[in-house]
Amino acid sequence: MRLLFVCLGNICRSPTAEAVMRHLLVEEGLADAVEIDSAGTGDWHVGHAPDQRSTGAASGRGIELSGQARQVTPGDIEAFDLILAMDRSNHDDLLALAPDEGARERVRLLREYDREAVATGELEVPDPYYGGDDGFEDVLDLVTRACEGLLEAEIRPRVS
Repeated sequence: MRLLFVCLGNICRSPTAEAVMRHLLVEEGLADAVEIDSAGTGDWHVGHAPDQRSTGAASGRGIELSGQARQVTPGDIEAFDLILAMDRSNHDDLLALAPDEGARERVRLLREYDREAVATGELEVPDPYYGGDDGFEDVLDLVTRACEGLLEAEIRPRVS
């Protein structure tokens, strides 16, 4: 299975989700069963490392963020089994890149896998970039719940 996490600049939310998912898969012994990547819909931060505030928040929980920001490509839409957007704007941008209905069906909001988020209708992961450190901790909480739900709903059934 191949997963792509997508936000705006690929330096905060999507690399956090990528790292959290990778961490969960290692804990479950499933790291070899899933390929994970992240990207941004914009090109402002291409080549940059993850935001230091994201890296610091994740490190405090034993999760390592690494890599360099990249922009999502039309080829990504074809190559990944699930493309997981952090908010509706990114979701809409990804749908615009999708060449057909089959590809559009693989584009989802990450928090669709968080039962609490679905119940409240709050399906977006807010962008912490312009806020304080608490926003990065909140993002970690949100993506962790969603990644746990994703693991349960999509990954375990495919590898069992």
